[in-house]
Amino acid sequence: MMRQQWFGEARFGLFVHFGLYSGAARHEWVQNYERLGAEEYQAYFDHFDPDLFDARALARRAKDTSMGYVVLTTKHHEGFCLWESALTDYTSVEACGRDLVREYVDALREEGLRVGLYYSLIDWHHPDFTVDGNHPRRGDDAERERNAHRDMDRYREYLHGQVRELLTGYGEIDYLFFDFTYPEEQGGWAGKGPEDWGAEELLALCRELQPGMLVNDRLGIPGDLVTPEQYQPTAPIVKDGVPQVWEACQTINGSWGYHRDNHDQKSADLLVRMLADSVSMDGNMLLNVGPDGRGALAPRDETVLAEIGEWMRRHRRAIVGAGHAPFVPPREGVYTRRGARLYLHLFTWPLGFVHLPGLAGEATYARFLHDGSWLRMSVTDPEQQADYLTPAGEAPGTLTVHLPVRRPDVLLPVIELTLRS
Repeated sequence: MMRQQWFGEARFGLFVHFGLYSGAARHEWVQNYERLGAEEYQAYFDHFDPDLFDARALARRAKDTSMGYVVLTTKHHEGFCLWESALTDYTSVEACGRDLVREYVDALREEGLRVGLYYSLIDWHHPDFTVDGNHPRRGDDAERERNAHRDMDRYREYLHGQVRELLTGYGEIDYLFFDFTYPEEQGGWAGKGPEDWGAEELLALCRELQPGMLVNDRLGIPGDLVTPEQYQPTAPIVKDGVPQVWEACQTINGSWGYHRDNHDQKSADLLVRMLADSVSMDGNMLLNVGPDGRGALAPRDETVLAEIGEWMRRHRRAIVGAGHAPFVPPREGVYTRRGARLYLHLFTWPLGFVHLPGLAGEATYARFLHDGSWLRMSVTDPEQQADYLTPAGEAPGTLTVHLPVRRPDVLLPVIELTLRS
């Protein structure tokens, strides 16, 4: 579909989780995990002062990392809105006088990036949102009685009204990331499914207001793409024989919102391997950062993004605009393909050679992508017998690429092969 064309070209995006939980600094689900009431959580609203939130710097960082799009949490489960909503005063405009969604959208457009908005279907602040197994007040038996007086019809009207605001107040939006549906009962509390959100009507509203916009799969009904979270698929995603557009949603340290004391930091080389792995299976990767309570990126995140950005500067063509290749890769890595160029991402470094099944006669030139340096290719006699100085021949059709002993000093070495067709 045309609305998905840019998405499949981009391959790499930035997720930005920012809200009141950023000041709490102990996970974006802190209100849920610690079962904080509205009175306790109010302190984070009263002290919300994102003086270092710089949308232009965020947009530049995304662009410098060769990301093609960004997704910002306009409202997370806590219910706090980063724009001037006419439907609630629980907003950044009320808290600090700034429409952060406006700043963000304008900054992305200045850098030529695609605009994505995240919107949580959940709202722990709204008085008509019924308590369920995910709600901070789920441990209070009195809430079961109060649920009888809450009105999900009114909440649903509010939800649809806020989505209308976002899709009419900020120009063209490229991607709307809803989060999330959970119909299963939890702890004796009913879950929430598509009927609670009015999912069919909500998706129709999205199509009416932004017909070219991508919508994800978390309304509980089919959308334009699927969004595996915190794991890597092991093959292209196919449903009922139809290849799916997909995006792996990943954190740098396991938390989406700023978590001061979480130091389970993924290395830049691991993240680059995850990105290449996603593209090799015709997927995207949406990599998250959580600005701190003042709106700045943590130095540790800045460092990782800068390292990835430097790798992308030399290897961008193996990711952006690339996709799955119909060849069996060697055990050392994965392939991506862009037109007549095949890219071998070497996850492990072999001694002297890498053997590529089925590529003999198919490739006309091989070189390292990071510096453009030529690599010798050869084809061995399949009947060749091994002895103490000679390896056995490879299977018919195998192309051998000769490698230096020393691994190139890049996060992930990539060999570019020019194909005959």
